[in-house]
Amino acid sequence: MIEIIQAILLGIVEGLTEFLPISSTGHLIVAQDLIGYKDVAELFTVVCQMGAIAAVIWHYRQDLFEKTAGALRGEKKTLFFWRNWIVATIPAGVIGLLFNDALERFVTVKSVAISLIIGGCIIWLIETKHTAKASKSRPQFEHLTMTQSIKVGLYQIAALIPGVSRSGATIMGGLLSGLDRVTATAFSFYLSIPIIVLAGTYKLVKEGDKISQISGGSTALLTGVVVSFVSALLAINWLLRYVASNNFKPFAYYRIIAGVVILIVLAF
Repeated sequence: MIEIIQAILLGIVEGLTEFLPISSTGHLIVAQDLIGYKDVAELFTVVCQMGAIAAVIWHYRQDLFEKTAGALRGEKKTLFFWRNWIVATIPAGVIGLLFNDALERFVTVKSVAISLIIGGCIIWLIETKHTAKASKSRPQFEHLTMTQSIKVGLYQIAALIPGVSRSGATIMGGLLSGLDRVTATAFSFYLSIPIIVLAGTYKLVKEGDKISQISGGSTALLTGVVVSFVSALLAINWLLRYVASNNFKPFAYYRIIAGVVILIVLAF
């Protein structure tokens, strides 16, 4: 029973942090260490994120349907969107597959803490020195260029290191590429779909036979996925409202403080 309670707590952590620029993977690694949850081959950490991605798909279900139907009808604006979506996905997808084993050496609490601090400083600098384009009430995907998409995709590569934050890297990358906050955030949500589904599927195929070795086995894993779906829906709706009129400096401060606290705890 304790393993299921742990899975619920971890699912909440995953769902609430996946789309905030504070690193869900980093928070899961630290949370697992704090509560003594046994993960094997990062199975729970990676697969649990698929619940959050299901939340994105559900949130944008109507828009996804319209964009898919538009592409089938040959509409230029939807074809351009899917083109930009694909080119932005490729860099992190390729690097992640090629260097998956090498990147696993960064799956430590200390690495997460350092990444949180460095990422927080970068977000603070960007928000302080860079003037973001004024946001509209809805994403301006029709103005998104291939060059901007490639740039955002390259920034996403940094998020392969635990603690960096995929949403943080892509949203900040979007702002530096000339996107407004609402468009950068929404595009970050869309980019999460292929990269995390790919990572989760790859992990299940490669390490699926080890599910029984994690705390609570398949029951805990499924519980974590479901809980992360529910909590992620809440986070998505809140973040989209927040970015319309606020910057990301509070998240930068949080990252720096959290990273310093973790390092202090590790030191003692």
